[in-house]
Amino acid sequence: MLTVEKLREWGADVDEGLGRCMGSEDFYLKLVGMVLEDKQLGSLAEALSANDLDCAFGIAHALKGVYGNLSLTPVYAPVNEMTELLRARTQTDYSALIAEALKQRAALEALAE
Repeated sequence: MLTVEKLREWGADVDEGLGRCMGSEDFYLKLVGMVLEDKQLGSLAEALSANDLDCAFGIAHALKGVYGNLSLTPVYAPVNEMTELLRARTQTDYSALIAEALKQRAALEALAE
């Protein structure tokens, strides 16, 4: 079961995330649960594999907002870095960043079990 304590131990800035949710743990955890249902990180990986930087930027930017607003720092950090590189249309190997984002997303999913 997902708890704010587990999220805090994972590295989320729970206090900041709760602040955006008017201090409601139930609301915050509901939103984090909704993030776990989202499959856009996989779509980002596909867009990067296809070298579709415009599509990848759109997905990364949206994910940056979601992860950032909920202060899910471990997954936010690599997505944020990708977003800024994609904003500049940087041709680079994104594999380490997407691997880290997917790893952190899997860790987040494990917290909910």
